[in-house]
Amino acid sequence: MSEIEKPAQLNSRSRAITEGDIRAPNRSMLRAVGLTDEDFTKPLIGVASTWAEITPCNSHINRLAEKVREGVRVGGGVPQIFGTITVSDGIAMGTEGMKFSLPSREVIADSIELVSNAQRFDGVVAIGGCDKNMPGCLMALARLDIPSLFVYGGTIMPGTCRGHDVDIVSVFEAVGQFSAGKISREQLKEVECSAIPGAGSCGGMYTANTMASSIEALGMSLPGSSSMPAVTARKAQDCYEAGQAIINLIERGITPRQILTRDAFENAIILVMALGGSTNAILHLIAIARQLDLPLTIDDFTRVGKKIPHLADLKPGGRFAMTDLDRVGGVQAVLKMLLRAGFLHGDTLTVTGKTLEENLASAPDLAEGQDVVMPLEKPLHPSAPLVILKGNLAPEGAVCKIAGLKVTSHRGPAKVFNSEEETFDAIMNHRITHGDVVVIRYEGPKGGPGMREMLAVTAALVGQGYGETVGLITDGRFSGGTHGMVVGHITPEAQVGGPIAAVQDGDIITIDAEQNLLAVDLSEEEIARRLQTWQAPPPRYKSGVLAKYVKLVASASNGAITE
Repeated sequence: MSEIEKPAQLNSRSRAITEGDIRAPNRSMLRAVGLTDEDFTKPLIGVASTWAEITPCNSHINRLAEKVREGVRVGGGVPQIFGTITVSDGIAMGTEGMKFSLPSREVIADSIELVSNAQRFDGVVAIGGCDKNMPGCLMALARLDIPSLFVYGGTIMPGTCRGHDVDIVSVFEAVGQFSAGKISREQLKEVECSAIPGAGSCGGMYTANTMASSIEALGMSLPGSSSMPAVTARKAQDCYEAGQAIINLIERGITPRQILTRDAFENAIILVMALGGSTNAILHLIAIARQLDLPLTIDDFTRVGKKIPHLADLKPGGRFAMTDLDRVGGVQAVLKMLLRAGFLHGDTLTVTGKTLEENLASAPDLAEGQDVVMPLEKPLHPSAPLVILKGNLAPEGAVCKIAGLKVTSHRGPAKVFNSEEETFDAIMNHRITHGDVVVIRYEGPKGGPGMREMLAVTAALVGQGYGETVGLITDGRFSGGTHGMVVGHITPEAQVGGPIAAVQDGDIITIDAEQNLLAVDLSEEEIARRLQTWQAPPPRYKSGVLAKYVKLVASASNGAITE
């Protein structure tokens, strides 16, 4: 590792607003919020908090931010907590509100960048909970490239219903079970009231836990941070130590660009594949890499995925929750196993100032006798569960997750819908049957706009018993809680004239994860002929944030970033 250049002064950025006679007005403002003469010589640390009462994922983060503030003070810095936004994917799911979720990632990134640069912070600690918080925070830290690290708010504890663990996905699937007459309204209410016992992010290897795990593998959070449950003394201690760690990063001159290398991203991809993580990891990791001008593409996920076995039996495709993984050693134990097997780049730098390999030297081994993570010689699947598909329906790629599936291919007639609402109505009115391929289009980044997640749709299909006998393809996204024979992120999307816009009811579609294929039984000439008479639907939003988003957003294969 090359020698890192240390800053001449620990407050090298903030001194622009705290030093000299001409900055008396600036200091006067800072005195009003509690700073003293002594503070003006110390590094000024921004603590970006995504606290909000609107979702259990973030409802406790104000308390965690206070613990970070304590750690910064003890470490010799001056902390300043500031807020950024969150939306609740679980609450917005299945509604028009979900269109605002992915754009919130960009707003989070922009707001942290804006505040941190305006206030001339010398370092930043960002704390996130719900799905878009984490990539949004990392995108901002990558842009800023000042000493910084991320703290995960932590996973929720599972709920219990009739002796079984339940979570938010259980509720969505119960809706489908109720519509199929498999459970009563009283049983549906019982699941609804039991699934979310308190604060923390959704409990399976869904998007929040996937992104927290990948950020730890990237080296941007402290060892063990991603596995700890939200409401524990360990998580509070994690936050306190993060406050101290940021001072160490400033003293050593370590910034995100030194940590977020191509090898670090490969480590993150490897961990996500081994854990059976969310399809959204592909979108978000590419988006973070784009802030650094790193040439990470969807093809890298195919390349890496072919050599990485699926090991963790985690929800939604498996049996266990993040708390179960934590109980048997956590993400650190999985990383240690992968490093020993030669899968990881152990020489990547992390926010501890040590390499990944140095951190893992003191990490726990997986507990003896545990069955949450399979041994390398007996994996759940010999290759990765996240698969990139291409073909005449997705020339630029699409994403499929095969975790937990017994059958990884499907061929059948298309039933075409132009929105999530149309599709959900068809499912609830039993117009979908075994063998169909449901096509949901005009739900991409530009077409939705906002690239909604389809958990309400996919969970209803699973609840009705169609999880492995009905295919579903879309230019929208899926929740990390989705499972079944589903394909998302189809690019180019329908709104810009992608081939999915040419599909008609009855066309035969093939989904084949083993062959990395997504195709419709039409000639290129027939697809072109149909698209000649196709017209893009008019914009659904003509003003406001989504109207701006449509003008700026890139395709899903490029991370759906705003450019």
